[in-house]
Amino acid sequence: MLTEQTVDRLRTLRLGAIADAYLAQQRDAATASLSFDERFGMLVDAEQLARDNRALKRRLKEAKLSLSQACLEDLDYSGRKLDRALVRQLATCRWVVDHQHIVITGPTGVGKTFFACALGQQACRHHHRVIYRRLPRLFPELTLAHGDGTYPNPARSVCPCGCPDSR
Repeated sequence: MLTEQTVDRLRTLRLGAIADAYLAQQRDAATASLSFDERFGMLVDAEQLARDNRALKRRLKEAKLSLSQACLEDLDYSGRKLDRALVRQLATCRWVVDHQHIVITGPTGVGKTFFACALGQQACRHHHRVIYRRLPRLFPELTLAHGDGTYPNPARSVCPCGCPDSR
């Protein structure tokens, strides 16, 4: 009875991952040999992982990537003139932090969209917000935003952490 009450309270507190991990620990005889601190650490790790996964899933959904399954690990270098060192550098997402832009060009069918979506997914993994837009849709959106005053003023922009932007 105490277990059910504890699980209900955890769910009321929106700690569903801890509740699930707690029930899993109750079913697993091997966890009985662990100390309280070890078991508690496993519960906290389960909750943190669940929250991180939910946040990543939300960022990926908001990004609206046309190829949602594209990732840099699946990038095919054979037959393409891609610099592996440059791709590894881009994978760190330092370019996002430094407020730099990437322009991907090339003929039809070489994988520009895949590469862009893979970079977007990588940025989401690094806790950055992303939005995927093709140029035919981006330009009208920027024109409309500039016209109605919602276009951000770079001189008064604010970094996502709240500090004044250092551009």
